[in-house]
Amino acid sequence: MGILNKLIRIVLVVSALFFMVSCYYDKKDQVYPQVVATACDTTTVTYATTIAPILTTNCNVCHSTAAAASSGGGIALDNYTNVKTYATNGRLYASMSQNGMASPMPKNGAKLDNCTLNKIAVWINRGALNN
Repeated sequence: MGILNKLIRIVLVVSALFFMVSCYYDKKDQVYPQVVATACDTTTVTYATTIAPILTTNCNVCHSTAAAASSGGGIALDNYTNVKTYATNGRLYASMSQNGMASPMPKNGAKLDNCTLNKIAVWINRGALNN
């Protein structure tokens, strides 16, 4: 009986320790922090500082002057004049927003995030200026 009593005491102590360690209250915001969405700032959208970098990052691998003929369907987006043409005729935004009105871009890639698309739309709606 002595061994059985010791075994029961050990099980009870371990159970009590486990209960004390696993059952405690945390602050909800520390355990489950809320991700705060950052606002999409479209107040200072310009071609040079906003649109050209987006195109460089997401488009110009295929749509640069050097690559357009072989992989970009003849569409070069690495200079303002060409970009303005596609922005004005609606194909730039239609492709990037993947709205079904033009070939979805980036090809075989995920749609650009909403903030990026909003910046492109704002720039186009403000006249697609070379600024």
